[in-house]
Amino acid sequence: MSARCTAARTSLRTAGIMVVFTVAFTALMAATFEVTRPTIEASAQEGKMRLINEVLPRASYDNLLLDDFVTLGPTPELGLDDGGHIFRARKAGEPAALVLEVIAPDGYAGRIQMVVAVGADGRVNGVRVTGHRETPGLGDYIDPKKDRNKSQPWIEQFADVSFADIGLDKWKVRRDGGVFASRSGATISARAVTHAAARAADYAIRHRDALFTAPAGGRL
Repeated sequence: MSARCTAARTSLRTAGIMVVFTVAFTALMAATFEVTRPTIEASAQEGKMRLINEVLPRASYDNLLLDDFVTLGPTPELGLDDGGHIFRARKAGEPAALVLEVIAPDGYAGRIQMVVAVGADGRVNGVRVTGHRETPGLGDYIDPKKDRNKSQPWIEQFADVSFADIGLDKWKVRRDGGVFASRSGATISARAVTHAAARAADYAIRHRDALFTAPAGGRL
């Protein structure tokens, strides 16, 4: 047998082994994913509920909140270029609050992802930052986990505030003539979050009836 034939046969055998290995590895990964998917999904759901319960007291609603949502298309008012979700809290079947996914596009270091809970009575129940790239030790106080003031985190000042009492014109940081505090040297971060919270409250109030009556899982 010539050296050329031997080399060709070796190459074919090696290629065959690689194909078998690839198929087996792919099958193993697929099987592993199917086995672990319920656990991963359950963990993701628990994470969402923990976050929602930070902005909305658990006692204020009794429905399966993660199953009661509407999907938004691109919504500039909320900074959602690709759309997002609004979850609907109900108590004894009656509207209790809306939990909105919001993005502040004008943070110091870019987009700031947030959730804002707005009660059916127009009061902001709470605000949380869920993702940002603000400067560590300076602008990241917008995230209560990073805020050095653990007894009175900056973002808690939005909780239980009536949007109607303040109005859109005054829903600003004090430096801009509004009513909300900011921190020295990091006003841009606070301003972005404050404006986004105002837009979320305004949107929730103006679209309240349509949001609560839309079919669960539907798209607006």
